[in-house]
Amino acid sequence: MTDRLNKIFARLSPCGVFADIGCDHGYIAKAMLDSGKCEKAIISDISAKCLSKAEELLRPYIESGKAESVVSDGFNKVGYCDLSLIAGMGGEEICSIINSAKILPERLVLQPMKNCAHVRLCAVNAGYKIVYDSVFKSAGKFYDLIVLKKGLDTLTQEEIEFGRDNINEKGKAFVEMLSIRIKRLKEYILNPKVKGETKENMIKEIEKLEKYL
Repeated sequence: MTDRLNKIFARLSPCGVFADIGCDHGYIAKAMLDSGKCEKAIISDISAKCLSKAEELLRPYIESGKAESVVSDGFNKVGYCDLSLIAGMGGEEICSIINSAKILPERLVLQPMKNCAHVRLCAVNAGYKIVYDSVFKSAGKFYDLIVLKKGLDTLTQEEIEFGRDNINEKGKAFVEMLSIRIKRLKEYILNPKVKGETKENMIKEIEKLEKYL
């Protein structure tokens, strides 16, 4: 598995039935089964062609009944699972999957590629409590990883935008990500074409970000 997938896998807790929604090659589902972290794995994708790659990787587990392959739009045909992963998708797509699900798992792990603030708010509104929410770095890129369990939660505007653990712990990856963002903004406002309200908003953004460093 890639470093990104290994970091996601490390945050997956033991469970009975694990479902990987939009499972790509099926590497994490296989790791869950190989490690004994789950008793059964469900791999799903909206595309039968894309799902075939994971089916080939998990063929022995499918044949033994320890894995199940389902062509499904989100959770629609997945059935019961107590832990699910949705990784590598845009935030709007993840929110659409959550909002359209008739039944959601007890625990959910999300790794959105963008629109993370929307994902946090969507998950809490769907009845989840944030257990862990932090940035990690892999292959030169930054990723948000959000671990949830069913329960009540309330988020501040800061927590929606940046993530609770990032604010509280100010981890190395989070600080580095903000430093890069601040540097780019400072370089951009030096452009003489950037002026007026646009420049003022950028200066305010820099000031907001710098307080977390």
